[in-house]
Amino acid sequence: MEVTLGPAVLDQYDRLSLYNSPYPAHDAGHAVDCYPGSEAAPSPVAGTVRETVTVRAPPRDYAEDEDHLLLVDVDIEATPGLSVADGSDPELVARVMHVDSPLATGTSVAVGDDLGDLVFPGFFGPWVDPHLHVGFRLPGQHLRRASGSLPLVADVPVEPVPWDGTGEVVATGDTWAMLDAPDHPAPGRFVGLEATDCDGKRVALDGGFRHYDCGGLFDERGSRRDGDGPVTFLGERVGVADGRTVHWNDVTVRANGEPVHGLSLFLARDAGFGAKLVSPAHEFAIGDSVTITVDPA
Repeated sequence: MEVTLGPAVLDQYDRLSLYNSPYPAHDAGHAVDCYPGSEAAPSPVAGTVRETVTVRAPPRDYAEDEDHLLLVDVDIEATPGLSVADGSDPELVARVMHVDSPLATGTSVAVGDDLGDLVFPGFFGPWVDPHLHVGFRLPGQHLRRASGSLPLVADVPVEPVPWDGTGEVVATGDTWAMLDAPDHPAPGRFVGLEATDCDGKRVALDGGFRHYDCGGLFDERGSRRDGDGPVTFLGERVGVADGRTVHWNDVTVRANGEPVHGLSLFLARDAGFGAKLVSPAHEFAIGDSVTITVDPA
């Protein structure tokens, strides 16, 4: 059984990622991280709140030591853009994490309703922005366990954007630097950094390259993609695709010749789209010119 989310749900978020996480639900794209671009936490579903749960998060000196899980019994008919691939009409439970929600059990929500306050728990790497983690299960499954969510399809067209690996730093944090390139060709629709699959087709990359094990490929059908074989990025073979999932090769990402942690890859609708360099020990400043290369050794 496979759950599909379309534009009526996903277009309310500035950025998306099915793979940019080290946790089990993202290994095969069974959950999507939705970045609103504001302090609001728009609901991805309509339905009724089943339960809210507070859980312990890994202790990090930069993050909160608690996280929150919101379980919602989904009203599929009232959630435009949500469907189940086999044509059935099952009962679904949405799992939404990283939101401290005041909503009580039995509260009705609609798509786009504010679910509460986004939090920054110890599950996050220090370079991660606040977001909603969204996955789906059947009521009879274990709803609190981290793994077990149903396969998820992001049914939104994604345009691959060419990039030569160069850019200028426009924002920095302690562990990251944002580049001004590539430009978003048409803010309002989803784009991602361009790669090439084994058939020579242009695809968009998603995931932590290569600080996480896997990434993902998107095209005009969103995450509905078939095909196996090597994937090329910035002129080098960087991984092997198994359907829409890419298993990264043992390569090194370099910035101005020096090894860095990697690149944070995502799908973006907002005009601020650009390459995000992950480097906890970086010394980049706003205005610096950066060249990213991939070392296959």
